[in-house]
Amino acid sequence: MKDGKRPDPNLIHPIPGYDKEIYVKPTIKNPNIIVGEFTYIADAEFESHVTHHYEWLGDRLIIGRFCQIAAGAEFVMNGANHQLNAVTTFPFYTLQGWQANPPAPADLPFKGDTVIGNDVWIGQNAVILPGVHIGDGAIIGAGSVVGSAVEPYTIAAGNPAKTIRKRFDDELITLMLRFKWWNKDISEIQRLIPLLTCSDLNRVKREIKLLLNA
Repeated sequence: MKDGKRPDPNLIHPIPGYDKEIYVKPTIKNPNIIVGEFTYIADAEFESHVTHHYEWLGDRLIIGRFCQIAAGAEFVMNGANHQLNAVTTFPFYTLQGWQANPPAPADLPFKGDTVIGNDVWIGQNAVILPGVHIGDGAIIGAGSVVGSAVEPYTIAAGNPAKTIRKRFDDELITLMLRFKWWNKDISEIQRLIPLLTCSDLNRVKREIKLLLNA
C-alpha cells in the first residue's frame, strides 16, 4: 500500500489533486464501451475520445485491464465509414433536406468490434481505426494511425502503423501470455511488482517459469 491506501479500481482520480488522469472504467456510461479495471487515460474524461459511435450500428469498443492511454488518442468506430460500393460516397441520408434512405447495413463497411488487449500503451494522438485488434502488451507509437491488427508485445508506429519490432523474444512473450499478470488479484500484483518492473529479462523468464509451474 502507498500512503496506507489500497489501489481502488472504482476511483476516478488515482492521483490526488490531479484531474487530468482518470481510471476509465468508473466513468463509462455507454454500454457498448467496455473497459477493464485500472486502465487510465491522460485526460479528464474518456468518451469524447470514442468517435462516430452510433447505437444503431451496435459495434463495441473493448479495452482490457491496466492499459495506458495518452492524451489525444482517438478510437474511430464504424459509424465513420461511408458507402463504398456506389458511385458516390456522399452520405445524403444523414443530412437535412436530401431525399435519401439509409443504405442497407450490408452496403456499409463494417469492421466489427474494436478490441484492445491488456497492458497496452497507446501513445499521444494515436488513432485506432474501426475493427482493429491490438494484442496484450503492445505499444502504439505517438501519432500513429492503426488500421490493422497488432500482435501481442509488439511495437507499432507510423501512418499507417507498421510493426517496428517485438518487445521480447518469443519465449518471454509466450510466458507472459500464459502468466496473464493483469488478471491476478491486487495483493498478488503488489507482490509481483518487483518482477514486473525488472529489466533483467532472463531473471523474469526464470521466475515466471517457476510461478507457472508452482
